[in-house]
Amino acid sequence: MQPVKESAQKVQAKLKELGYANQVVELPDSTRTAAEAAAAIGCEVAQIAKSIIFRLPSSDKPLLVVASGANRVDEKRLAKLVGEKPGKADADFVREKTGFVIGGVAPVGHRAPIETWIDEDLFRYEVIWAAAGHPKAVFQLTPGQLVQMTNGQVACIASCP
Repeated sequence: MQPVKESAQKVQAKLKELGYANQVVELPDSTRTAAEAAAAIGCEVAQIAKSIIFRLPSSDKPLLVVASGANRVDEKRLAKLVGEKPGKADADFVREKTGFVIGGVAPVGHRAPIETWIDEDLFRYEVIWAAAGHPKAVFQLTPGQLVQMTNGQVACIASCP
């Protein structure tokens, strides 16, 4: 197995520290977008657990939403869940708060714990794939593992009935 980039190694170390045997892999093609990741992995776009960082204006803290790659986050619904309208996070904010670049934000291994919300649609699949700290690095996991790893709350965060 090829060694992975330093940022992906941090994610691998965090997975191990948390007691998980999930293996970070680096793909030859970019996984920066959900569509690119699905094509590189050979899975459905909806199986990609995309990590999106928002900025909470009242505290200037990050908010992590892990959404199905097929879904768009409903920001009004998200605002109701967190009690305020989350703002957009620019690349500098994302890197400062998570330690990762946009397109490589993992659901674990951030510089500090981050409030996390998980798209309930990910539970339609036995296996999902998440970014692992670099735009070409991913790891396979189950939706249940995602909840355990992140202490995330599961909710409808896309356009739901």
